[in-house]
Amino acid sequence: MHMIRYAVFGHPIAHSLSPRIHTAFGHQLGIDVRYAAIDAAPEAFVEALERFAGDGGRGANVTMPLKEAAFALSAQLTERARRAGAVNTLTRVDGRWHGDTTDGAGLVRDLTARHGLDLRGRRALLLGAGGAARGVAPALLDAGIAELVVSNRTPERADALADALGEPKRAHSRYWDDLGNLGEFELIVNATSAARGGQGEFSLPFSITTSRTLAVDLNYGEAAIPFLAWARAANCRDVFDGLGMLVEQAAESFALWHGTRPDTDPVYATLRGHSAVLVTSD
Repeated sequence: MHMIRYAVFGHPIAHSLSPRIHTAFGHQLGIDVRYAAIDAAPEAFVEALERFAGDGGRGANVTMPLKEAAFALSAQLTERARRAGAVNTLTRVDGRWHGDTTDGAGLVRDLTARHGLDLRGRRALLLGAGGAARGVAPALLDAGIAELVVSNRTPERADALADALGEPKRAHSRYWDDLGNLGEFELIVNATSAARGGQGEFSLPFSITTSRTLAVDLNYGEAAIPFLAWARAANCRDVFDGLGMLVEQAAESFALWHGTRPDTDPVYATLRGHSAVLVTSD
């Protein structure tokens, strides 16, 4: 009989903290969790996932750039995954993969429950239109933001995401090069991967921020540094990386697989204590 296994798939994936997080959750609740990181390029993802299932894989998290591919291969989808058009959590049920997305719930829980912020009524800018952006967009709308502007360097992707959200009065796309003419935003979410691998500085016009702007990067660690540096230079009031979201979405996945939700605070505190990225809130 195969040992029950869990894993996170991505490309690259060596940097992932997910194995450490899920192992910590398991220790907390007395559950023996066998969780690994598996590097799979997009063209090899389906084969790698099936091999994992054959070796006892019961559940998998999916990160960049595989979230839309995970959506496409899911035999069954939750409503929030269907709205997002992206999947970050797969569960093996009767020989088939069931897809869900916990990213949006994780982001909103981190910002509201952990940091005590109110998202309602904010005008929001979502930078990026790939799997990461798709994963959080519906949850931001559900959290009560007043308007969601999606902008991506490939405008067709932004158009597709805005259309998929199905709320033309609240969610629409705008050109990246036109951001300086769109006024101010009280929430800016970076869902791009432009800064991964140290690809230079992050540059946006400061005119899009206000004295109460909340700036969030869905990346964590070194990949988040350029955007966070820009946000601080723009005098954004609250600046956060994606570490809290990572822990919260992991807890949502853990609960789906094991039937109980772990306490995220001690795990977050431990990881934050080892993180070189500063997070500020005035």
